[in-house]
Amino acid sequence: MPAPDTIVLVHGFWVTPRSWEHWKTHYEAKGFRVLTPGYPGFEVEVESLNADPTPVAALTLPQIVDHYAAVISELDSPPILIGHSAGGTITQLLLDRGYGAVGVALNSAPTEGVRVLPLSQLRSTWTAFKNPANRHRAVPLSEEQWHYAFTNTFDAEESRRLYQRYAIPAPGSIIWSGVLANLMPGPQDAHVDYKNPHRPPLLFVSGGEDHIMPPSVQRSNAAHYKGDTVTEVRDEPGYPHLLPASPGWERIADEVLDWALAHATAPRPVTGAQ
Repeated sequence: MPAPDTIVLVHGFWVTPRSWEHWKTHYEAKGFRVLTPGYPGFEVEVESLNADPTPVAALTLPQIVDHYAAVISELDSPPILIGHSAGGTITQLLLDRGYGAVGVALNSAPTEGVRVLPLSQLRSTWTAFKNPANRHRAVPLSEEQWHYAFTNTFDAEESRRLYQRYAIPAPGSIIWSGVLANLMPGPQDAHVDYKNPHRPPLLFVSGGEDHIMPPSVQRSNAAHYKGDTVTEVRDEPGYPHLLPASPGWERIADEVLDWALAHATAPRPVTGAQ
């Protein structure tokens, strides 16, 4: 089949599509059509969401996945999906439902059933869990929390600049649901079929200095996939959670694109998938 000519970049929590600004222009310069859809309600800029985070608090994971599925369904051919952080989870959910030709998950949040919980991850997300009322709120990070969770390899000045440019609150309801899912019977919102023989190839890329989604999370997530579907993990020593803005991101962007083009398939979306 022809190589994909479209790349869909899926952002994570605590940021917006703006976090992909460098990757978008980088891939467009290579001749690709690059889409960076925001979550429902994220049609405004970072500054607006910080001033009024109501759209963040109202989000659900099924709404986000359905939104991206609708975007992909409008394309003429399956695209390359690249997701960061929670966007890695969304990428996995989309691939499981037959959307996309191939997927890359950068410093991915886990799908259901991954029970690894490193201490640095707990510290990074504790602001969401310290108050049960946050299940119904948009939960911000302080500048100090941002530096620990996202930009721990940056100096204070650059971390502050990135905080001001990218950071927004995250949906507390989805963060809480992700943890509680492993305690509840039956499939929850972040469930995938780890034995799905039709799932397109998937590459996990793990930053070695990531506090919020350490390498052990990616390795455990990848190990859950069974069968003959291609699932690989690459470690990137020295990189923090905000890998898409870290020095040296160009090399990683080029390498994951090469991998994606070499492994792309042509799945069909699963009709009626939820």
